[in-house]
Amino acid sequence: MDVIEAPITILCLGPPNTGKTMLIKKLQKVDTIDNTYSSVPTIGTNIFRINMPEKGKNCCLYVREVGGEMSPIWRHYFDNIKKIIFVVDTSNLCQISAAGVLLYTLLAEPKLRFCKFLLVLGKMDVAYRQMRNEALLMLQMKRLQKEVRQNITILEASAINGEGIDTLHEWVTGIKKVVDLY
Repeated sequence: MDVIEAPITILCLGPPNTGKTMLIKKLQKVDTIDNTYSSVPTIGTNIFRINMPEKGKNCCLYVREVGGEMSPIWRHYFDNIKKIIFVVDTSNLCQISAAGVLLYTLLAEPKLRFCKFLLVLGKMDVAYRQMRNEALLMLQMKRLQKEVRQNITILEASAINGEGIDTLHEWVTGIKKVVDLY
């Protein structure tokens, strides 16, 4: 069966050490993620292929993860982008304010004015439950959603325990999973 490939129209961005790489690997259904090592921040970019069987065809799309250390040059990757996955580490309160500044910068970018945004509250498995509310307050999401043109979807996720990965897959591919009840 031929594989129909698509151009890169999805970016995964966020501050350093938010878990972007592990999250996208989990999205790829990589079951061999080694959770025992200390991760190394992405310096540069990674391109991940996401398979999505559709109507008898073997389709795929690509997600480009751009390292948080490269935030000053993210704008060079904005051409033809339709969706942004923005990952925030909810277990790191000190980082959330910096994440907010980066998110506001993306939302103000003219090239991204028609993009769909997914705000991923990552590492929810290591954060206490109240962190979601604190993160949203620190990011001023209620106010922000009233003031920006872009549609911002919020998702809690964990690359370690898989929480939110199915919803992330649905958002990325636009394909709702059919749950087999039998």
